[in-house]
Amino acid sequence: MGTAAEHPVVVNSRQGAPVLFSNGTVLTMDAERSVLEGADVLVVGDTIERIGVALEPPEGTQVIDASGGIIVPGFIDTHRHMWQTAMRGYGADWTLTQYFVWNYLEHGKKFRPQDIYAGNLLSAVEAIDAGVTTSVDWSHGLSTVEHADAAVDALQEVDGRFIFAYGNIHGGPWEWTTTPEFRDFVERRIPRSGGQLGDEMLGFQLAFDVTGDPEFPEKTAFEVARELDVAVTTHAGVWGATNDDGIRLMHEHGFMNEKNVYVHAATLSADSYQRIAATGGSASVSSESESSCGQGYPSSWALRKHGVPVSLSVDTSVWWSADAFASMRATLSADRAREHFEHHAAGDTCTNLGLRTDEVVEWATRGGAKALGLEDTLGSLEAGKKADVVLIKNDESPAMFPILNPHGHVVFQAHRGDVHTVLVGGKIVKHQHKLVDVDLAKVRRAVEETVDYIRAELGQQEWEAGMYPEVPETKILDNPYTYTEYRTDTTHTAQGGGRPE
Repeated sequence: MGTAAEHPVVVNSRQGAPVLFSNGTVLTMDAERSVLEGADVLVVGDTIERIGVALEPPEGTQVIDASGGIIVPGFIDTHRHMWQTAMRGYGADWTLTQYFVWNYLEHGKKFRPQDIYAGNLLSAVEAIDAGVTTSVDWSHGLSTVEHADAAVDALQEVDGRFIFAYGNIHGGPWEWTTTPEFRDFVERRIPRSGGQLGDEMLGFQLAFDVTGDPEFPEKTAFEVARELDVAVTTHAGVWGATNDDGIRLMHEHGFMNEKNVYVHAATLSADSYQRIAATGGSASVSSESESSCGQGYPSSWALRKHGVPVSLSVDTSVWWSADAFASMRATLSADRAREHFEHHAAGDTCTNLGLRTDEVVEWATRGGAKALGLEDTLGSLEAGKKADVVLIKNDESPAMFPILNPHGHVVFQAHRGDVHTVLVGGKIVKHQHKLVDVDLAKVRRAVEETVDYIRAELGQQEWEAGMYPEVPETKILDNPYTYTEYRTDTTHTAQGGGRPE
């Protein structure tokens, strides 16, 4: 006999029947951010059929009591290094430079395809558990196509929506995007829908950074993205790695558009923010990451000033929590701290906050859908949209009552343990706080095998030292990328304390 945790929870035989969330507080996250008290959400098939009060469900409907709970759209994460999740918490005390040393310079290539698989599998399951129904797998540890195959294998085992962002930090993007092996992978593994790469459950992006080299070698990779008609997601405005030169080069060569997602965007000038806004791009803010490891001050305050659309992301479980609640809370706290600081620096008092909780919830839902070009189908609870639905309810928690300000409650009071039910495309994937049809014991075995392997590869002394890696006197201080000799000190330009103009 195995333990209870080793056996998947199975919802009754009505799985696939209509589902009615009854008598909850519905945060629609529509254009008006409407809040409906004591309302129902009816799901038929993979679609939201109706939202209203006292709806009459079809025969055979599975009714879920949402009283005392909050119903929200599935959260959307636009930047998550899923492959690293088997090393959860290992780098809790790292700086960004130590992360670069460990992954980029020393040990990143030690990950085998099965280790990528293990990290992706754990990350995909924990995303669903926390109500994150769509995740961008920023998969930049793909040393070979076999690693990419393993990553996709894991994603396709889990009933979530994923955008597979193909990347390889160990090779130049102008090289790996043009290999026959890469093209073969795209043809073999990425589905097509309506003539486009990707379908409802597995989308596709290219993930690479732009160093600022005036020769702009990344042009080739952008041309591949244009040929494939897919988005580019890129770490932009990262202290010590990428800066305004990369944004300028992208713009001057005509590769900035509404599909681009600029991750962090934390150390950019007003000129760069204006270029992003003018070309319709968006930014993915990872506030726990930026606050902790030093990409720059979390950028939502600057992005708001320049009208750049915002989505949220968790970055990596090597450091931080992997749920939207922590992401929303960290973003709101950082943004408000900066707003108070700016007022105090000018001798003023901030009496009205510019960023409200409902806006941050929007960034975690509709904002992510907009960034990924999925706003027509995801990101809000509206009739006709795909039924990615999350019920936040915990009758055993004293923190779940009273619910007076529901957006504020989601951001500041609730947490991943309060996620009661999750639907992805109308399918129940979590119910009554338990994952459905997930073999968690299998996930655990895969992760433990990876941890044992990495630990043995490093040896005990290096394993312990890796949690606090020494920073060698190397090119890392100018540029973490091993595939290029280009160096610049402009990524270390002093940052002022005032607002960008």
